[in-house]
Amino acid sequence: MSRAALPLEESLLATTLELVRVPSVTGHEAPLCDAVQARVAARLPQARVLRFRDTLVVWPWARRPDRPLIGLFGHLDTVPDHQDGPVRVEAGRIHGCGVSDMKSGLAVMLELLERLGPDDTRADLCAVFYEAEEGPYDANGLQPLLEATPELTDIDLAFCLEPSDNKLQLGCLGGIHCTLTYSGRRAHSARPWQGENAVHKAGALLSRLAERQRLEVRFGDLAYYEVMSITMVEAVGARNVVPDRFAMNLNYRFAPGRSLEEAKRDIEVLTGGECEITWTDLSPSGPVCRDNPLLAPLLSDPAVPHEPKQAWTDVARLALFGIDAVNLGPGESAQAHQRDESCGLAQIIDGYRLFERYLRVI
Repeated sequence: MSRAALPLEESLLATTLELVRVPSVTGHEAPLCDAVQARVAARLPQARVLRFRDTLVVWPWARRPDRPLIGLFGHLDTVPDHQDGPVRVEAGRIHGCGVSDMKSGLAVMLELLERLGPDDTRADLCAVFYEAEEGPYDANGLQPLLEATPELTDIDLAFCLEPSDNKLQLGCLGGIHCTLTYSGRRAHSARPWQGENAVHKAGALLSRLAERQRLEVRFGDLAYYEVMSITMVEAVGARNVVPDRFAMNLNYRFAPGRSLEEAKRDIEVLTGGECEITWTDLSPSGPVCRDNPLLAPLLSDPAVPHEPKQAWTDVARLALFGIDAVNLGPGESAQAHQRDESCGLAQIIDGYRLFERYLRVI
């Protein structure tokens, strides 16, 4: 019996386990990309497939010019494995690295491609399984694919199946990482007045950050929160030496509608010239595209809650190429990047049914 003939629940479980059992930490996605490509070749012989490095694009049937094109996007890579046991199923939950972020979403994508045909949906489909989402912004595998494949800009609405608990998440925060470096002068800690303590010089900034409240930015009923946090610090020296250098990583998450240049100026105003700023990662925010008519069935569906995306995802990158995109996926957001990551099978099944219902009525 073919996989497509299996009951949905059994097939989704098998597909998710199949994906999770292939390790695919960022930079090592080739085995999983090979496995997905082999599966598509065996089960969708009519599909058009593009392999671009360790990224796979699948058009399951010939494009119909009178139908909208829906894009399904999922990254193949995971963060490093920190599981407390083998890949397994316990009490209705699948345990394994990347199962929520986002191999459950990949399983839904594959099952949709295999179970739906052109007569089952009012839209055409394109599925993108891409590499290197979990790393730095500039190393992301989706950017070179979009640059090399202008055909993808024909997509009328894209779904990033990031873990979102089957909630429609609109827009996304932008993100900046930068290194703030304070310089001082070394001295013996018994005579600190002979030097200038670089750590102490950062105290005023740290106080300002501690007192800084989150800033709410609203788009109708959607509230996004802009926040700044120090996430890492570095000071090299000895315990009896006043340090002459202190560096901190500042992470700024800013709302849709703000440009990178505006966000950079916010940081410059905050620091007031007290320190050197080195920009290390610049990720734009993603627009709130709720006026796309293809979203109407989901926005009006009481079974599909919608909310702001209080994080960064590739909806922002897709927007740079003129593609409206939203987040909607079965993975559990609270499980992303967790030790002993897991996801409920029932949630994966609900995610598949949500997409199938949508594609049949769009």
